[in-house]
Parts: sequence; structure tokens; C-alpha cells
Amino acid sequence: MFNTEGGGFDMNALLQQAQAMQEQLANAQADLANQTVTGSAGGDLVVVTMSGTGEVTQVTIDPKAIDPEDAETLGDLIVAAIRDASTQVQTLASAAMPPMPPGLGF
Repeated sequence: MFNTEGGGFDMNALLQQAQAMQEQLANAQADLANQTVTGSAGGDLVVVTMSGTGEVTQVTIDPKAIDPEDAETLGDLIVAAIRDASTQVQTLASAAMPPMPPGLGF
């Protein structure tokens, strides 16, 4: 990033590096949008499918989980399955993001 001729700051190199990083991030986000993860709870009584960007795309509830006398447990299972899937999305996103170049202050 430093100009070897005058020892000054090379703005073009910084801009090129920022543009390359922006392209890598866009590619990683597009890849994530095409991936899915599933989270489950209660021994697969509730299964939640999410896109790699965190959008819930499907919720499957085993009929054994449906107890009209205990709707609270079903709600807890749904929340737990969503949390499980969200954790997997975060892990997937962390692995997909390009490394930050040194010297940008991140």
C-alpha cells in the first residue's frame, strides 16, 4: 500500500484491495443463499430448514409433538430448532466469508 518510489501511501492499491474484498464478500453471500441447513429439537420432533442467509424455509412438526393440552412445549421445541439452525447458519457464514486483509483496521 505504500508507494516504493516516494514512500507515500498508494491509494490505488488500497482501492483495488477493497474492490477485490467486496467481490469476495458478494460471492460468499451468493453461495450462502444457495445453501441450506437444518436444526432440530426433541429428537427430530421439530425440524427447521434455513437458507444460508438465515431465512426459515420450512418447519416440519412430527404429529407426536402436537398435544392440545401442552402447546407451550411445542412452542419451546420450535424455538429450540430455530436456534439450532441459526447456530449452523452462523458457522456456515463464518466459514464462507473471505479472510480480511491485514492493515484495513478490521
